[in-house]
Amino acid sequence: MCLACPVPRRHFLKTSLALAASGALTGLSPVRAAQPAPATISPAAALQRLQEGNARYVAGKPRVRDFSPGRAARATGQAPFAAILACADSRVAPELLFDQGLGDLFVVRVAGNVVDPEGLASLEYAVHYLGVPLVMVLGHSSCGAVEAAISVDRDGSQLPGHLPALIQAILPAVRQARQSPGDQLLERATADNVRLGVGQLSASAPLLAPAVASGKLQVVGSVYDIPSGRVMAV
Repeated sequence: MCLACPVPRRHFLKTSLALAASGALTGLSPVRAAQPAPATISPAAALQRLQEGNARYVAGKPRVRDFSPGRAARATGQAPFAAILACADSRVAPELLFDQGLGDLFVVRVAGNVVDPEGLASLEYAVHYLGVPLVMVLGHSSCGAVEAAISVDRDGSQLPGHLPALIQAILPAVRQARQSPGDQLLERATADNVRLGVGQLSASAPLLAPAVASGKLQVVGSVYDIPSGRVMAV
């Protein structure tokens, strides 16, 4: 075909769509996403940064931020200093309660902050490709998912849809909490559920466990108290 001749409209549309799809897929590749320099702070320094941010949040003195100037830089990639596995509860927003900006935290959220395959893979991505030195499993007070697991364990309640699979992941923590004396079963089960997640992530092969063993990664557990705003280690 003559190079000077106009390109048929149908051929032009097909070519344009193919190029657009190719560009979209390229943007999702791990190599491209890993371009920003990995986090260079230690696990201890990352944890301290979270603790200091939560102290500002509790005191009602968060940093004032204008996110607009950094928009172009954020479009080129990400370099978070910590990853957080948190509950999907609408009252739990890690960026706010730790007083961090956009791009500072790699957040995975699922009801009950359980470790499922997709969430685990996401955290592996943060550690392996983004160099995140700290992973926190974050539970919270009055967690509805943990309450539901307690109800199922106590009464044999039947839940609809895919909820039973979620509850099965929390039941071991509920049964562990029942072994301890006291009336605050929900609080104990919430803490044990966080510890369960920490144990699962710390022992997860082939990516997280070696990073923990080498000291490059630390996995910690905390519970966010909604009324006070405080995040407490468990």
